[in-house]
Amino acid sequence: MGQLIKTEKELSELREKLKGQTIVATNGCFDILHVGHVRYLKEAKSQGNILVIGVNSDSSVKSLKGSTRPINNEQDRAEILNALSFVDYTYIFSEIEASKFLLTLKPDIYDKGGDYDLEKLPEKEAIKSIGARIHFSTFHNGHSTSSTLMKM
Repeated sequence: MGQLIKTEKELSELREKLKGQTIVATNGCFDILHVGHVRYLKEAKSQGNILVIGVNSDSSVKSLKGSTRPINNEQDRAEILNALSFVDYTYIFSEIEASKFLLTLKPDIYDKGGDYDLEKLPEKEAIKSIGARIHFSTFHNGHSTSSTLMKM
């Protein structure tokens, strides 16, 4: 079962603590967890030994998704992700994009959902600067928090 990294200092020390392991990082809002998230995160984990998920804070989700979001608060979203057996760590970050999270963690691989490409990736410069490999996980059409909310 995963654990929540509470401080930026803990995040920066993770690389040294996990020396010799391949660290995979990904990020997102993960507001209402659904099967698309699970499939994407399992594929991300398959790229290395350790999966670290950057979770957008409540304020950054609100900026990205609008005033009615998030549905679940940041602590709840991180706890739910940590309950997944293949998640090793989560970290809540307050920025809109994950560049600072990535520059601090310095993962070996950055995994993003297949609904992104290199041109749409706001973190591409951060990834280049740390020399991480980018992997785009398979996108699972029809599974999104927005579509789940529309059904409700």
